[in-house]
Formats: sequence, structure tokens, C-alpha cells
Amino acid sequence: MPTINPYINFNGNAEEAFNFYKSVFGGEFEKIVRFKELESAEFPVSESEANKIMHISLPIGNNSLLANDIPESMGRVNENENRSKIAISAETKEEADKLFTGLSAGGVVEVAFDLSPWDTYFAMFRDKYGIEWTVEFDANASTQL
Repeated sequence: MPTINPYINFNGNAEEAFNFYKSVFGGEFEKIVRFKELESAEFPVSESEANKIMHISLPIGNNSLLANDIPESMGRVNENENRSKIAISAETKEEADKLFTGLSAGGVVEVAFDLSPWDTYFAMFRDKYGIEWTVEFDANASTQL
């Protein structure tokens, strides 16, 4: 079965955001590559972008959350656009509550936890970095494990 790993573009604050995500999910970064590490005659890097993130990876379970900073020359990412959401399926209601509380801190809750039309414990929010998330716990699925 394929693995899906969300990849997020940031406007120069990928490292800050990923330190926040690491504080919520735990674990250690698998890889951090800065633009300055790729600098060459064919790929010049400005001093202002040298320490920005070209690639960062945070393993979460069997998957990874991935990201980079968009170089200024490529334009800014619109943080208020309706990006695709990152969906988390929690193993317990307590885990769902913990992840929601941690990730939504400083953000905007769009749908508070409630019973969804598809019979799961569900919430939706935009974190303080503008990234959209859903957190859900399916009690019926967990009892079948």
C-alpha cells in the first residue's frame, strides 16, 4: 500500500513551524537541508535565504510530515488560501483531544470536536501558521482492532 506524506510550503518560517509540530507530536527530525547546502554556480543562494529550509522531515508514525520554505524569487504562499488539509486519524479519543489542543493553540478553530455526519469524533482548524488540519477518532474502527 502506498504511503502518503503531506508536504507543506512556508514563507520562511518552516523551521519555526516544524519545531512547534515536533513539540506536539514528539520525535526527532529525520532530515533538515538548508538552501546554503545546495549552493553552486548553477544554483546561487542569496544571503537572506541561505539558512532557510530546502527540505525538512518529521516522522509521525509510519509517515512523515515534510516541508520547505519557498524562495522569495518564486513569490509568497498565500497563507489564507484554502489549502488541502492534513488529516490525522487518532487511535484514541484522548489522543485526538491532545493533538487538537496542541496543534490548534494560537490558531483558528473552524469546527470544534463533535460527532460528524459519518459518525466519528471530528474537529477542523487552521494552526497559527495557516495550515489546515482535521483530527478525527473513529470509535467503531478502534473496537475492531
